[in-house]
Amino acid sequence: MISLAFFKASFLLQFTIIASFLLAAYAGNFYQDVAQTFGDQRFKILEGGQLLTLSLDKTSGSGFQSKNEYLFGRFDMQLKLIPGNSAGTVATFYLSSQGQGHDEIDFEFLGNSSGQPYTVHTNVYAQGKGGREQRFRLWFDPTTSFHTYSIVWNPQRIIFLVDNIPIRVFNNQESDGVPYPKNQAMRVYCSLWNADDWATQGGLVKTDWTLAPFTVSYRNFNANGCVKVPGSSACGSTNSLNNDQAWQSQGLDAKGRNRIRWVQQKFMIYNYCSDATRFPQGFPTECRGSRF
Repeated sequence: MISLAFFKASFLLQFTIIASFLLAAYAGNFYQDVAQTFGDQRFKILEGGQLLTLSLDKTSGSGFQSKNEYLFGRFDMQLKLIPGNSAGTVATFYLSSQGQGHDEIDFEFLGNSSGQPYTVHTNVYAQGKGGREQRFRLWFDPTTSFHTYSIVWNPQRIIFLVDNIPIRVFNNQESDGVPYPKNQAMRVYCSLWNADDWATQGGLVKTDWTLAPFTVSYRNFNANGCVKVPGSSACGSTNSLNNDQAWQSQGLDAKGRNRIRWVQQKFMIYNYCSDATRFPQGFPTECRGSRF
């Protein structure tokens, strides 16, 4: 008899493959959409602007940012991570504003030794304050093919998705005194860098430079959001080929709640909202009564 767990895993794998192909139809062009931030020749745009690779060696990593700034939106990127022993490395896909009181919404992929799974590190900064970490293992190998990582950011909530499956929600609880990123426009950033002082098993496992250069591949970048007008506080028209505005009020329906519950029960390995050692005087306000 087929177990319920096997059925769920099979369904999610099929959904993952379908979602990956659907998002390809709305991909942008890296020549038009992004600019290099560091790394010299370690940053490469290939296949007529459809593929971008970042490399890391002992001298430097590399990175890029979106040319546009956005105030809310949905942001999708497909990544294929470093295969084999990626210990000590960090690949990123995140949104950020600038300055001391910046806002930031993070996907960070922490490398590991051969045969061990990647750790997906998520965080939310508002007005310069972060410390809202949740970490997950992935239920697939992210090094053998491309998978889609998405951030939905609207005035009500932030949703982190992997292959269109929600893994985390951060709700706007300003009414309870919790800062929420809503006033600062942000760019999309991606990078690959060395962080072997903390990235893998708390820094116990170091980067093996004999394996360098390490390479991460990016494709199918889609930014469907409100583009900040240069020199103005106004927000222009959305930048999307399909002009889908669902992100403006997107939340979780019953199916989404079931999926996020499955992910968090099976694959979450750290949640700041349950770290009593870190918060001996009581959990942060946003953790109280939060199901996700």
